[in-house]
Amino acid sequence: MEGFRWTGRNMTEVFVAAVAAVICICLVVALWDSNRFVKVVYEIKSDKITKPCRLVLLADLHNKSFGEGNKKLLAAIDGIAPDGILAAGDMLTALGGADFSHALSLMEKLAARYRIYYGMGNHEYRLGLYPEDFPGMYEGYMSGLKRAGIDPLINETVYLPECNIAVCGAQIDRAYFKHFRRKPMEPSYLPRLLGTPDREAFQLLIAHNPVYFDAYAEWGADLVVSGHVHGGIMRLPVLGGVLSPNLTLFPKYDGGMFTKDNSKMILSRGLSSHTPPVRVFNPGELIVIELKPEK
Repeated sequence: MEGFRWTGRNMTEVFVAAVAAVICICLVVALWDSNRFVKVVYEIKSDKITKPCRLVLLADLHNKSFGEGNKKLLAAIDGIAPDGILAAGDMLTALGGADFSHALSLMEKLAARYRIYYGMGNHEYRLGLYPEDFPGMYEGYMSGLKRAGIDPLINETVYLPECNIAVCGAQIDRAYFKHFRRKPMEPSYLPRLLGTPDREAFQLLIAHNPVYFDAYAEWGADLVVSGHVHGGIMRLPVLGGVLSPNLTLFPKYDGGMFTKDNSKMILSRGLSSHTPPVRVFNPGELIVIELKPEK
């Protein structure tokens, strides 16, 4: 432009304006992404599976409600018409005096329609571990689940004979959820916790923390379903998720499907978040898993 000269002041103003624009865009996207979810479909085939089975995977709801009474989420699930629901933990948030009514109401409504396979997350676990900090919350939530006919799989397995699928829920020790550092998992830990899996059945393991995928695969899981990482809170092109709940930057496992030898892991980016309760370029996920016999 004729007569225009760049000066230090001009450049500072442009920089400040650009930063402000980026912040505004991120705020708008965060508001949008924190209140929506997308459907993601995975197909898994195995010669162990004897009959097709369609499952919906829910993780990290953190007591979020998509519409009044979670009607948007329920409508989406009903439209999928699954054979069962996998809940991979943290359906509520462990905060003193926190409300879990949305989580419990959703589980009750789903249990009236579908069979629920509920695995515990670190937030459910924390409620029971520290009752003095969360008086009555664990008992209230667990009794609500039981009234709905849901028996959480706490290091237990249920067998689906029609499909030859064994669904196991792992509740690993809280030491494996520590911030900043990853506690090594001894090879003997999962066999002691869960027992020895039946190698003839398709082993589906609900394990909230995806960091230990190698150990889950070594134990004998054909498929692991996990959550916990919330997709990294904010997602960047190429780099992926930015921050994990244990405060690791750019976590290796942030969402999607991963393979280790003959095992696969489907990692949900979760439906919501907490501390901070935002998602940027990272909408919630409603996952559909199509389990099929290998032809």
